[in-house]
Amino acid sequence: MDLVVFQKGFNYAQDGRGNRLIYHIRGCNLHCPWCSNPEGMDFSETGRISAEELVEEAVRSKPLFFDGGGVTFTGGECTCRFDALKEALARLRERNIGTAIETNGTSPRLPEIFPLVDELIMDCKHYDSAIHREVTGLGNEQILANLAAAAKQHPDLLIRIPLIGGFNAGEDDGVHFAELFRAIGAQSARIELLLYHEYGKEKWRQLGKEYTVRDAFVSEETRKQLEKRLLDSGFQVVRT
Repeated sequence: MDLVVFQKGFNYAQDGRGNRLIYHIRGCNLHCPWCSNPEGMDFSETGRISAEELVEEAVRSKPLFFDGGGVTFTGGECTCRFDALKEALARLRERNIGTAIETNGTSPRLPEIFPLVDELIMDCKHYDSAIHREVTGLGNEQILANLAAAAKQHPDLLIRIPLIGGFNAGEDDGVHFAELFRAIGAQSARIELLLYHEYGKEKWRQLGKEYTVRDAFVSEETRKQLEKRLLDSGFQVVRT
């Protein structure tokens, strides 16, 4: 089984702990208008690599996995090629290489790979399924089910909220996120609020696609207020 990689490289502590080899897997089932990697949203087969080949590459990179590093799969959406991802994760574990994934949480099979993932990083873009569907193209029911399962089953869960002005960064949004995380029992998870950026805007233009997001920047002060709301509700808030 093959994965399809459209970008790879090393990053320190932003996509999991320590120095990590990051594989961006092609294809995504959401269409977030702020996506910073729009070149990886399609399901073309450019960049195919077998799980075995990928793992051998990771083994050669082992000396660079310092400070608790390893391999992170992100996207696109890495779980869209689920069987190949699962095989790669299992092979990495056999080689004693640390594993992490960054996922939008939409795969109904996600809990299958909890035992193969050392650090589970999941997005939670919105608490309201209708709004989530309108903006991303898919409702959030499966995401919330997977978040609840991860909160109960996975020992190292990081929930990330990309703060987008006009979408999920208002004061009331902070209240609803806190209510959601309380309802799914996420007290043991770490929660990170990420400020909107336009790093992908030029990529959209280069792909001949319209970048439709407007006036979405969120101030540092707003982030601090939302972080305080979560802290006061008993949650762990981090910045990586």
